[in-house]
Amino acid sequence: MKKLGVLLIAATLALAAQEARAVDFKTKGNWQVGVGLSEKSFVKTVGNKNNDAADTVNSRSRIRFQMDAVASESLSGTLYFEIGHIQWGKAAQGGAMGADGTVVKIRMAYMDWAAPGVDLKFRMGLQNMNMPNKAGNSSVLGNLDVAAAVASYAINERVGLTALWMRPFNDNYAAEGQAGYLDNMDIWGLSVPVRLDGVEFTPWALYGIRGRNTFTGGKIWNDSNPMSTLGANPFDRGANSGNLVALQTGKTYGGMFWAGLPVGITAFDPLNIEFELNYGFVEAMGRYDAMERGVTPVRGSTQRQGWLAKALVEYKTNWGRPGVFGWYASGDDDNIKNGSERMPTLRPYGKFSSIMGDDVHYGGGLQDQKLTYTGTWGLGLQVRDVSFVKNLKHTLRALYWGGTNSPGMVKYATSRTDWNCLNDYEGVYLTTQDGLLEFNLNSVYKVYENFSIGLGLGYIANLMSPKTWQDGHDYLGAGYGKQDIWKADLTFAYKF
Repeated sequence: MKKLGVLLIAATLALAAQEARAVDFKTKGNWQVGVGLSEKSFVKTVGNKNNDAADTVNSRSRIRFQMDAVASESLSGTLYFEIGHIQWGKAAQGGAMGADGTVVKIRMAYMDWAAPGVDLKFRMGLQNMNMPNKAGNSSVLGNLDVAAAVASYAINERVGLTALWMRPFNDNYAAEGQAGYLDNMDIWGLSVPVRLDGVEFTPWALYGIRGRNTFTGGKIWNDSNPMSTLGANPFDRGANSGNLVALQTGKTYGGMFWAGLPVGITAFDPLNIEFELNYGFVEAMGRYDAMERGVTPVRGSTQRQGWLAKALVEYKTNWGRPGVFGWYASGDDDNIKNGSERMPTLRPYGKFSSIMGDDVHYGGGLQDQKLTYTGTWGLGLQVRDVSFVKNLKHTLRALYWGGTNSPGMVKYATSRTDWNCLNDYEGVYLTTQDGLLEFNLNSVYKVYENFSIGLGLGYIANLMSPKTWQDGHDYLGAGYGKQDIWKADLTFAYKF
């Protein structure tokens, strides 16, 4: 019997070895180290106190590692780890002496498989999600790691169909006797990619529901209030929300809806034309009290809806890509009782800016801001991929930011720094009397095939209106001093 048992174990191991050899394991990843100098705050002083306590010098590291287990063209699995961001010297991130912080994260874990005999593909698990987009990436949902199931079907060579289901939140509500009660958010989507000669477009739509307890369970999005891009009140942001009282709602679930139409035109090559239209709506889930001029409570609606249009025109040459880009988004009126007129977002990922957006070199300064363009308009000029030296490329950009929100909304502000929310997905709150002037210069030098060094320089001139945020609203107390912001970061990246 012992010999029989040994033979059975040997046979099992042999079979497992044969199956393992049938799977091809592929790996890739990148190491990034950055050091940066920056001034991050638009507000220099409030009264006689310095408002900016952030470090001028920062250094960070990040490691990403991906492993694919490929059985065939029809079946594979992916596991994606990330270590960091590790801010040098910060104990909670493993950057202090001893380097023993818990910063290892599973960003993605999914499988891809294709239905036999049909051009139908599936991706299931934790995955990176981007809605179809043009002209500066997605302002609704981009680069979001989320639990989801996606099915894609090729109708023919020119037309496809993609359906998805995402569950960003569930079972985070922990009230006694009601743990997990009405706290899920589910989103369903449909897109139709169409590719014709010289033109491509992808109409898409998302519909979702959120329970009334979805955002009361302590779940946050990258240290920002998750309600910031769905909620109606622009000044309900963490520490500044002390006098904003959320009211209960009798609704169990509220609806959410987004739609987009990104279009790319290459028929006039070397001219490249891109534009996109977006609309979003979030149903009201009760009302809340906001304090007008810090004294009078006003009942506000939590409904939010708005739209955004953006465009990019580039001309390809042998020395670079000069282009012009711009956007316009709806903004709040001065009536908080009818909700917000800014477009709600799920996870914006705009790339028209490299100091107030995501078109950045990973470094120690301002980075990964993930700002939305809602409530603003802008116009910019850029030249991409300019090269005067072999293996060295530059991108130069200049743009102006304006606001589309009514100055009358400022009477509900709870602090003079309420518009200074660079670390919030909503970004800076700009009224029609405010503006920002931004300049970027990003350079990348390819040292080796897998190793590059990047230099990112950025400066924003602060054109915010003192009349709006100070002179006309003395109820906020002591005055404030504004300042420009800037960054300079150096990045070292090894990719394999």
